Amino acid sequence: MTYQSLNPFDGTIIETFTDLSDSEVEAKLAAAQTCFETWRHTSFADRAVILNRAADLLDERADALARTMTLEMGKRIGEARGEVAYSAQILRYYAKNAERFLAPVKLDPIVGAAHMESSPIGVVFCVEPWNFPYYQLARIAGPHLMAGNTLVVKHAAIVPGCAIAFEQLLRDAGAPVGLYTNLLITHDQSNRIIDDPRIKGVALTGSVAAGQSIAARSGRNLKISSMELGGSDAFIVLDDADLDHVIPWAVWGRMYNTGQTCCAAKRFIVVDSLADAFLAKFKVALEALKAGDPLDPATTLGPLSSEAALVQLVEQVDTAVAAGATVVTGGTRIDRAGAFMQPTILTDIAPGNPAFRDEFFGPVASFFRVKDEDAAVALANDSDFGLGGSVWTADAARGARVASRVDTGMMFINNIDWTDAELPFGGINNSGYGRELGDMGIQQFVNKKLVRTASMAAPV
Repeated sequence: MTYQSLNPFDGTIIETFTDLSDSEVEAKLAAAQTCFETWRHTSFADRAVILNRAADLLDERADALARTMTLEMGKRIGEARGEVAYSAQILRYYAKNAERFLAPVKLDPIVGAAHMESSPIGVVFCVEPWNFPYYQLARIAGPHLMAGNTLVVKHAAIVPGCAIAFEQLLRDAGAPVGLYTNLLITHDQSNRIIDDPRIKGVALTGSVAAGQSIAARSGRNLKISSMELGGSDAFIVLDDADLDHVIPWAVWGRMYNTGQTCCAAKRFIVVDSLADAFLAKFKVALEALKAGDPLDPATTLGPLSSEAALVQLVEQVDTAVAAGATVVTGGTRIDRAGAFMQPTILTDIAPGNPAFRDEFFGPVASFFRVKDEDAAVALANDSDFGLGGSVWTADAARGARVASRVDTGMMFINNIDWTDAELPFGGINNSGYGRELGDMGIQQFVNKKLVRTASMAAPV
């Protein structure tokens, strides 16, 4: 594996990094284990000092951190700054709430007294993706470090600068050696780390294939794991929806981060009475986006993360068209330097078309016309994934009923705003298992120990 900063806007190589040797990996794992033996006994208040300082440094270094992100994976600079700010919020959220989340829980047995107490499990191995280079790290660092675990992290190969910057940020915040360790390692080394008895848990955000591989290896080693594997979220527009409200959200939901978001709106399911109007307005809005330098705040369409990602997306669209889909707008790369894809809408996607089941990780929207609410729910549920989704209606009670009928990990009514550290994030089916963020996010890698006190005779 080659860890390389390569600007997807113009193809220039910024820096190339060398993989760690096996002996270097061993030294870092040993340091993480040694740190755990001390960190596990560190008070919540002392842990919070480091996490709060790291949050302050995120804010102080926001411009530089955002610029590194934009240069490495093409995120528009305004979105990049927003991600840095949200990452700081996550660290502060767990610094403030971890002790409360992990406080002993009193139980009421028939005889005596009992409680559940939480304790850290050890070194956790995390494998993280490139699409949110700091947010993905903050949402593992915040809860699991505050819980008393230590982390070793394999970040995506195309964002090494971001990975190194986040590790340095924690060190500058006062983190002891071994508390949070970035690993520039190969897939083989990653597998051996999962096998290592010092590793007590494994967290992955990535593709279904990566999740299947890492979950299987974790399972063979009887290690707890969490998997967030993407999605194909439904965007359900009911017949009473206000399109003036819906269309801006449709554009944001599909195009935020150039469409490279696990919980992006991907399947637009519109009731027949609004379908024509929605499609016409959506097409105009997408065609108004202009490709440009993601460092320029005026740019409304950034590049994909890499040339390889662009080529794969174009191939998916070509396959969909060959299987009968219709291109309403877009459909191919933009004729200019950089990894730019035209915003694309596909219609006439039959169940046998690969596009009916696949995830498009980029600016490609699938459009479906349905006759009514029941048909919309049925189509939304006809998916291998189950991460998020949304429903759009003038009747909030109706929206709540529809949300309850859709089989997915998250549903949003008249919005798609998951950016709150209080809200648990995760899905079902091929979207994975486990939850990050919120109270649930800190419970993932802790031991839940039952302690019972009772004065009773032994059974005869």
